[in-house]
Amino acid sequence: MLYTLIRPFLMAMDAEDAHGLTIKALKKGWIKGQMSEDDPILRTRLGPLDLPNPIGLAAGFDKNAEVMDAMLGLGFGFVEAGTITPKAQAGNPRPRIFRLKEDKAVINRLGFNNGGLEIAALRMAARAGNPGSVGANVGANKDAEDRVADYEAGIRRLASLATYLTINISSPNTPGLRALQSRSALEDLLRRSIAARGENTAPIFLKIAPDLTEEDRGDIADVALNSGIDGLIISNTTIDRPGHLKSVNAKETGGLSGAPLMGPSTEVLADIYKRTTGQLPIIGVGGVASAADAYTKIRAGASAVQLYTALIYQGPGLVQKMKKDLASFLRRDGFSTVNEAVGADHL
Repeated sequence: MLYTLIRPFLMAMDAEDAHGLTIKALKKGWIKGQMSEDDPILRTRLGPLDLPNPIGLAAGFDKNAEVMDAMLGLGFGFVEAGTITPKAQAGNPRPRIFRLKEDKAVINRLGFNNGGLEIAALRMAARAGNPGSVGANVGANKDAEDRVADYEAGIRRLASLATYLTINISSPNTPGLRALQSRSALEDLLRRSIAARGENTAPIFLKIAPDLTEEDRGDIADVALNSGIDGLIISNTTIDRPGHLKSVNAKETGGLSGAPLMGPSTEVLADIYKRTTGQLPIIGVGGVASAADAYTKIRAGASAVQLYTALIYQGPGLVQKMKKDLASFLRRDGFSTVNEAVGADHL
């Protein structure tokens, strides 16, 4: 109800200013959820992780690990902070976030703006012992001479503090970053990243782009299966601009997220699931705005899903509604757990 009242005010603000105000409100405790025990049918396994429900918060919302517990308090089954780079960086010039209201979408060209590794690590260390699964999404600084070394630094510092780690090589807003998805570069990156984890047991996920050729998809699936990583996140934002976009902001450069990404990202998810024969857990992200969307990704091969853009348009109450509806869908179709439904469309 509160969000309904303040939504017009937030939508009238610059998108990045509105986001900053939301982070402040969460830190002060002005935004809270009505917590209740999750329906047992929603409990799910994500590789080695046991989650109370499969609805997660995608990276990009909490870049500096400031409101992880507040977002868990809204009902998310897990949250992911970042992207975190070794050194603090300002990112690209503003404006750099654009709402596409008519398309229920957003274009961003933030450029990994964050306060750096040490600030995030201290915040994650301060919540040690708190319940809930929190991921750390790590990236490379724009000016890094050895970008893989940046990933190693992030993993080495955060592996004992985060529930899981995400290697983000799929943002379109750091020039050349997506080149790390090529076979030889990816093999080197994953080998060094796993070594940097050391004795820690935090699972490592690889986040890939939706804009991949058939050859890219085959290479990523093959390398991922043979690398020892624990799972995939499919997918990041897209540089594609579908012809049906209506917003005046549709021509802005950057990564497109939200409703237009639902179909393309789910197609890539289903394809990678088949290529890996369901052996690697997948987090499905891109265009999730309802329980129906989440269920579609689960049936396509996702063990869990993430969202962010939909919160901008629907507010924090979306999480509880999605969980209620998803439980109904599972029961309607005769499933007793989320994991039973994973990949059901391929059977």
